[in-house]
Amino acid sequence: MDLNAVQAVLKPRARDELAPAPGDVCLAGGTWLFSEPQPAARRLIDLTRLGWTPLELTEAGLTIAATSTVARLDALELPADWRAGWLVRECCRAFLASFKIWNMATVGGNICLGLPAGPMTSLASALEGEALIWGPDGAERRMPVAAFVRGPLDVALAPGEVLRAIDIPARALRRAAAFRRASLTPLGRSGVLLIGTRDAEGFHITITASTRHPVVLAFDHLPGWDELAARLGSAIPDALYYDDIHGRPDWRRHMTFLFAQEIRDELAGAAP
Repeated sequence: MDLNAVQAVLKPRARDELAPAPGDVCLAGGTWLFSEPQPAARRLIDLTRLGWTPLELTEAGLTIAATSTVARLDALELPADWRAGWLVRECCRAFLASFKIWNMATVGGNICLGLPAGPMTSLASALEGEALIWGPDGAERRMPVAAFVRGPLDVALAPGEVLRAIDIPARALRRAAAFRRASLTPLGRSGVLLIGTRDAEGFHITITASTRHPVVLAFDHLPGWDELAARLGSAIPDALYYDDIHGRPDWRRHMTFLFAQEIRDELAGAAP
């Protein structure tokens, strides 16, 4: 779609050239940006010209630049001892998008949209991903991706801030993991997406797509079903279940509880 209110495209090549102002919109892949009118946009800031390294593997874990494409992340070979590494591919393929979208859509763009069905939000939230945020004054701050996404089209970016990267710790990638996803149609948007992980320190389950923002429940032990169901009920009030054409709240709630039980049972048999 033509963005006919845009008057200029900025192409910063260094951080000191990156200074978003009112009316500026950051451009990475642009798959959503160009999909509908953006009447408030006056200038586009092309983040891809900053040359951020897309993906970095270290002993500490995986760093994903906000401008890394989904296709590049999907193709990444991860260490064999990262037992949860297969979640990367599962979440990349939860887009159910064409190759054109895969090769343009970015990890940061998907997270910054804050949409419940955003699979990069699901991945990062479930694996304790931390958002690195650049401020306009040269400052930096960090926060969990699960808290960064507050709701549909609502993320914790203050004016002038930019999502720089997502850091996923190796300890989370070494956990046993289980994945469940449901959609109303075979090739439809995710209506429910749950990820569970387990290690010797405990059990985590992350609920996305069915809720307006990620919900992460952590236990220092493997809970029984009654305990897990009680936590789900208290952590997710009815109003938090998302309601759109991709699923009614009552269906999303039912599938959330069903998948949570399946994940708990599957990880009960996994070596922590």
